[in-house]
Amino acid sequence: MTNTVKTIAIVGGGTAGWLTASIIASHHKSASNNSVNVILIESSNIPTIGVGEGTWPTLKNTLQDIGLKESDVFRKCHAAFKQGAKFTNWVHGNGDFYYHPFTVPLGYGRIDLAPYVNNIENYAIESNFQHHICEKGLAPRTFAEGEYQGTCNYAYHLDASMLGEMLKEHCINKLNVTQIVDTVKSVTLSNDGSIKSVVLNEHNEVDADLFVDCTGASSLLLGKTLGVPFKPVDDVLFNDSALAMQVPYENDDDPVATHTIATAQNTGWIWDIGLTHRRGVGHVYSSKYITDDEAENNLRTYLGKAGEGISCRKISYKPGYHERFWEKNCVAVGMSAGFVEPLEATAIMLVEISARYIAENLPASKENMLITAKRFNSQMDYRWGRIIDFLKLHYMLTKRKEPYWQAHCDPKTIPESLKEDLAIWKYKGPTISDFQGANELFPAASYQYVLYGMGFKPDFTVQQHLYQEHLQADRLIKRNEQLTEQMLQTLQPHRHFINQWLSATK
Repeated sequence: MTNTVKTIAIVGGGTAGWLTASIIASHHKSASNNSVNVILIESSNIPTIGVGEGTWPTLKNTLQDIGLKESDVFRKCHAAFKQGAKFTNWVHGNGDFYYHPFTVPLGYGRIDLAPYVNNIENYAIESNFQHHICEKGLAPRTFAEGEYQGTCNYAYHLDASMLGEMLKEHCINKLNVTQIVDTVKSVTLSNDGSIKSVVLNEHNEVDADLFVDCTGASSLLLGKTLGVPFKPVDDVLFNDSALAMQVPYENDDDPVATHTIATAQNTGWIWDIGLTHRRGVGHVYSSKYITDDEAENNLRTYLGKAGEGISCRKISYKPGYHERFWEKNCVAVGMSAGFVEPLEATAIMLVEISARYIAENLPASKENMLITAKRFNSQMDYRWGRIIDFLKLHYMLTKRKEPYWQAHCDPKTIPESLKEDLAIWKYKGPTISDFQGANELFPAASYQYVLYGMGFKPDFTVQQHLYQEHLQADRLIKRNEQLTEQMLQTLQPHRHFINQWLSATK
């Protein structure tokens, strides 16, 4: 076949670049002679930039698929389990909180428990045991359960820079990925406007059939070279700044939170992520509503003595994404495609999804690349829209009175797609039938946890005839109480479990 796609050049390292390389290389068995050739070009002088160290449960399957041991990931990346997120002060600002757990409600797919629970604002408690497990600081599984398994669904908190280093080592030593450490000097184009090669400072220029842009917010290939326009979404999601700090534990045996703690502030929110060796804490905010000094004061007030003597790292970004993600023979993955904010940890998940699509749909010839690009762009544009809708939910249902929060409630800032969903959910709430597409990122359960936790109350009485399964619902709610009690007695404290597990798997 002429014009066969055989060589893929990934420009940019870090978590996005090396995760993309590992997914593509492992899928195409790049250690064999007839496989695609994966090259990764990274500069030695560009630091990793990120706001947060949380992941989504998809990463379990990804790490397992590429051949990493879960215990090795924990050791090398100071990882901890993440069972969801706790949202504090998002509704009234008076100490209120709710959970978005990763485990779906009991009976999910057979019956929607929302019309049957005693208090819809406690939906996550009455339909799910994970709220209580997180509150008690327990691990998501027992010692009897194997790697990547668990009674509770989970993701990870980890040191993203260490994950990038671990993936790099795995790619080079196990997956036959070629690493070139150099800086891109220029990019050459073919007559049809596609990328022909990247010219490096010290090495020969690199030709490839497909280029993957993992250059971060600079978007060197997709944005700067190919000129794909950027679509800002700051009219919907206002945050454009973050202050990040690395906070040590006071004692080596201090408890490690088994969930992300997201605490709302007068403007924006503070993330608190527990790794085994430290906490990652940061403040996400909008520069239109608060100064950097005021934001730092919020952050230091939150940390108290734990933050004394620790400097902040300022990160500025423009929330949005590019109008197209795959242009000609270049596809952007990670922040080079776009970024909105750290809420709900979508960044690494989007890298996984994008890289998996490239791996599974790599065109056999250059002639088919435009079709593949068109389909990828359609799917990713939909996904970005759904992410923005889902994140907006966390803000627009608030009862807080500060100008920042009230601006989020302004109907002009709410996407039409979300308004349509809420009009339907006003009487029935989100159900599985609303999320049947293969391109959905968040299931109905995620919307339920956030909506009901924020105080959204559908009027189920309008179609009361649809909800006649009281006996089955009561059984499930009682079963949840039993399972909760059982797990609280059998699951181990989070840090204790990690220490014992890693000691047993050396």
